[in-house]
Amino acid sequence: MKKSFAPSRRDSLIGAAALAAGFGLGPLRAQAQGDIKIGYNADQSATGAAELGLSGRYGFEAAIEDVNAAGGVMGRKLVGVIRDDVGAPPKSIQNMLELIDNEKVAAVVGPTNSGNALAWLHLPQQKTTPVISHVATATEITTRYASQPRNYIFRVSMVDREQLALLAAYAVRGSKSGKVGIIADTTGYGQAATKDLTEILALHNIRPVAVEKFGPRDTDMTSQLAKLRDAGADMVIAGSLGDANAHILKSMEKMDYFPGLLGTWSSINTPLLNIAGLKLAERIVFAASTTENSNPKAAALNTRLVAKHPNMPAFVSAAQGYDAVMLIAAALRQANSTEGPKVQEALENLGKVEGVIKTYERPFSKTNHEALGVADFNLAVWRDGKVVKLDDAVTRALTAADFKR
Repeated sequence: MKKSFAPSRRDSLIGAAALAAGFGLGPLRAQAQGDIKIGYNADQSATGAAELGLSGRYGFEAAIEDVNAAGGVMGRKLVGVIRDDVGAPPKSIQNMLELIDNEKVAAVVGPTNSGNALAWLHLPQQKTTPVISHVATATEITTRYASQPRNYIFRVSMVDREQLALLAAYAVRGSKSGKVGIIADTTGYGQAATKDLTEILALHNIRPVAVEKFGPRDTDMTSQLAKLRDAGADMVIAGSLGDANAHILKSMEKMDYFPGLLGTWSSINTPLLNIAGLKLAERIVFAASTTENSNPKAAALNTRLVAKHPNMPAFVSAAQGYDAVMLIAAALRQANSTEGPKVQEALENLGKVEGVIKTYERPFSKTNHEALGVADFNLAVWRDGKVVKLDDAVTRALTAADFKR
């Protein structure tokens, strides 16, 4: 008589593991066959940069829709996991831990504020989770771990030194007297901008005729502007955020002193419009990675997003959020995996990727984690309440040799 055999629980587990191994499946691999999660961690509600975070989210979500409509990645659906860090480093750190440890995201897009990024960069680096910064501009974000065997931090956004190089190039080309001045706030941001601008202008053999500073809460800059005027500055570069730039414009109006005023992409935020008013806001030229009229793809995305979000405040960060997802999706496909080290390696070795800002050709490498540089940036202005690309005699005269940095 044949003896029956009832396998023990231990034997069943061993057999299941062997079966999984036979098909090339381990526990992690089997778990990974569901949706692929991509995290989004940015201020969308609290600080002056929240407009950039909210618009970036719209672009992030639109890109996920497009990737899924085209079949997803490795036959799997992308899912966005959204977190609002309210502009606070502790909350931003908490969000990163939740996204990486609990949600098991394959990558993260964010944040909005450079200070938040600098507070948690060590987390994705230690946990081998690729991050693409789509708004924050501090140079150190992508360079802090550049000397490590693997650097998990990438960027599709403006970079402070790069955008200041563009502003300086325009100021030098546009100045009729060769007299360029600097005005900046006393925050770390403003003083870092002053340092960078002074160094960049020196590369043009120009020394600022005056360097003026003001407190972050100041609203009357007439005394500082009077010194710039008396020094003969016909081009002034501002190292300050959009609301402060609006007060600079209002102070210029009081004095009837209107040199060419240049600012960073912070002037793309609506506080500039709300404080300065529509017409006065048109007097500042600022840097932008793209505008809603930069190219047909940008125009199409802007139309689509505005139809869904009529009050979308900042198309530029929407475009950067969109392209960040497209680069992540391309890396996931190339790696044929969601494992962090494999995705990181794929990001550094991507080929051609179609984006909204541009078509990327080898956007990253082992030594460069910036998808955009000064040659990709535009100069922009406000016109009738919209941000448009600036096209004038100075911008048309600029060449690669002008972008000294």
